[in-house]
Amino acid sequence: MMSLMEILLLIVKIAQFVVIVHVVMSWLINFQVLNLRQPLVYQIWTGLERLLGPVYNRIRSFLPNLGGIDLAPLIVLLGIEALRIVIINNLGYF
Repeated sequence: MMSLMEILLLIVKIAQFVVIVHVVMSWLINFQVLNLRQPLVYQIWTGLERLLGPVYNRIRSFLPNLGGIDLAPLIVLLGIEALRIVIINNLGYF
């Protein structure tokens, strides 16, 4: 059962990494460090958008409009961290 928990923690780490990569990549695209006309950058960006778009849209539906500030990735990262804490704190029950 312990290996199942380690697998769950690995999945949580990967989810955290994907969200952080998406945030950093969005900054680099907005500051024109990365160009979406490059095929590899475009493929990675559209893949991340398709993966995280539905999650962000659900969170954005109940967040207030703050102009140009998007807090959806922050909420997702907080949720992922809360899930990690719950998994670690419940390791003793398995």
